[in-house]
Amino acid sequence: MSGRVEYEPASVKALLAEMKDTAELLIDLSYSAVLHGSADVAAEVLELEEQMDVLQMRARMSLLMAARNPEDAEALAPVLGVVGAAEKISDAAGDIAKVVLEEVGVPDAVRSALPEAVETLVRAELAPDSRWAGATLADANLETETGVRVIAIRRGGDWILNPGRDTDLRAGDVLLLRGPEPGVADVYEGATGDAYEPPEPPAQEVADLERAVDSLVTMKNMSELAVDLSYGAVLFDSTDLAEEVVALEAEVDALKSRFEAWTLRAAGRVDDPVSLRGLVHIATATEVISDAAVEISEGVLRGLDTHVVVQEAVEESDEVIVRVDVADGARLAGATLGDEQVETATGMRVIAVRRPGEDGDEWVVQPGPETAVRAGDVLLAKGTRAGAERLREFAG
Repeated sequence: MSGRVEYEPASVKALLAEMKDTAELLIDLSYSAVLHGSADVAAEVLELEEQMDVLQMRARMSLLMAARNPEDAEALAPVLGVVGAAEKISDAAGDIAKVVLEEVGVPDAVRSALPEAVETLVRAELAPDSRWAGATLADANLETETGVRVIAIRRGGDWILNPGRDTDLRAGDVLLLRGPEPGVADVYEGATGDAYEPPEPPAQEVADLERAVDSLVTMKNMSELAVDLSYGAVLFDSTDLAEEVVALEAEVDALKSRFEAWTLRAAGRVDDPVSLRGLVHIATATEVISDAAVEISEGVLRGLDTHVVVQEAVEESDEVIVRVDVADGARLAGATLGDEQVETATGMRVIAVRRPGEDGDEWVVQPGPETAVRAGDVLLAKGTRAGAERLREFAG
């Protein structure tokens, strides 16, 4: 990374909140770059990784300045752990992106077998003559009209993470767009003036390699969920959530072993076994992400009080994590998440359900549309503050 980073007074809370949002976006972008074979998105990952390096350095400087005695050092040590874990996530995401940029090798058949559930993600630079240049996201109304979300904007050297309705769009902005491919194609053309050209599927499919897609998506989902739950554990000082993070990390380890075994078996069935080495890189980086999630929640696991600055940073990040109790007679009580179209209607993604029971709490991680919700359940969800209020209305 180029450039000298000098100390300047800064809010540790604000730095931690930005690091959290940046780390989560990095995970999403890096896997999307691989799954869609996008060098443009991979390049944005490295740009964002460089910003994370600056953030973590500034956070470490501010924490060192704040520690004036042994008691301060003891209280701030877990905060340094959170900073270090976010940096590890950033580095792992960069390693995943380099699989695309350095052509380490991912079989084309992997991308051709992408499930429909994995949305398209593209990078689009807003042209000066675009009808959206100078408009706000509310004016453009992209998500309602096309199903496409602007998940981040790079403006020169600055990033706008999780842009909202009032965010203005300017010529030269680099937009990261996510949504169904037909909608993405329309928005890409409207933003850049050029036609969207999706990557061509390979002419020949290799059936043995198609299983890699499920493995990649599962590993990505599990590592991302582990990170979400780790921040939830910190926010709610929840040992139960922290233990779920540990269980997820163990599952990712087991999945990595199966993934490596599959790759070695596949090596004898492909013309160029070297083309499979990117899969090993991805598995290794994914394991690092899940390990970092454990580090974020380690203070909770060890019975240490979560420093208030970390809790406030999680609360004030662009995407909030909320805990919602489902009341008797609530709209959600007795329904499934799919019945009520919770994610579409509220903009909140339920990342876990805790169900109190006589023999201890039961946890449902990675709940899907078919997951039934009962009165007394506790929902952990991630999304915008406005969405959180709508979710509370569904559950109250």
